[in-house]
Amino acid sequence: MTSRVPVLLSSSSVFPEPTAAAFEMAATVGYDGLEVMVWTDAVSQDAGALKGLADHYGVPVLSVHAPCLLVTQRVWSSDPWERLTRAAQLAETLGAPTVVVHPPFRWQGDYARNFAEGLTKVRGRHPDLTFAVENMFPVKMAGRWVVPYNPGWDPTETGFNAYTLDLSHCAASRVDALEMADRMGAGLRHVHLGDGTGEGRDEHLVPGRGNQPCAELLRSLAGRGFTGSVALEINTRKAASRPAREADLREALAFARRHLEPSPAIKRG
Repeated sequence: MTSRVPVLLSSSSVFPEPTAAAFEMAATVGYDGLEVMVWTDAVSQDAGALKGLADHYGVPVLSVHAPCLLVTQRVWSSDPWERLTRAAQLAETLGAPTVVVHPPFRWQGDYARNFAEGLTKVRGRHPDLTFAVENMFPVKMAGRWVVPYNPGWDPTETGFNAYTLDLSHCAASRVDALEMADRMGAGLRHVHLGDGTGEGRDEHLVPGRGNQPCAELLRSLAGRGFTGSVALEINTRKAASRPAREADLREALAFARRHLEPSPAIKRG
């Protein structure tokens, strides 16, 4: 019997509620663990606070998302290499095997110019961690499409040893998520599960509410030899109440578990 793929709750999925609330809701709904999005919430940056919450709620941190967003450019340090190193140290302290990292922004100097080589060096200093580079998407600015990442939003064009596949980002970039998974190959180590409509924007819908092949991707993971985890990264900002937010999280978890289950064997007479 193969072990079940862990289904994690990204702490970003409970925004605007804080990181601590993500642990509580993950425990209430029944997630296997948490992906901590390191951002401006001080708790998300504090190994001691996170360990205390994990122990209290019985929800382990199994992935750390490094502070790569525009709003987190000064979390811990203005130096992106330092932020990545701190994310790795946080993951090691918490026993989380995976660090999620975005391709660099074009304006990030040495980090952008030497990201692939530098990431290899960071991996060498933290050999027990998987640094899974995430696919991103172009953005529309002043009426035109712009790629703010160097060398681009698709990390498979550079080539890394480990990837995070984000289905909402596939929708925003209007690429086939299954083909993206094929390009990632054996390097596919982590999944951000969220749906989208392909309207050219990042939506992070509850899976099943868009038109992305969320179910097909999940069902394909066993055949791909996938040994990583799946993190629900959905947008619940418009939820009117805590029960409404938890209902979305429960629906998302049920979807993931249903489609990750292996098909029952066909009995032959």
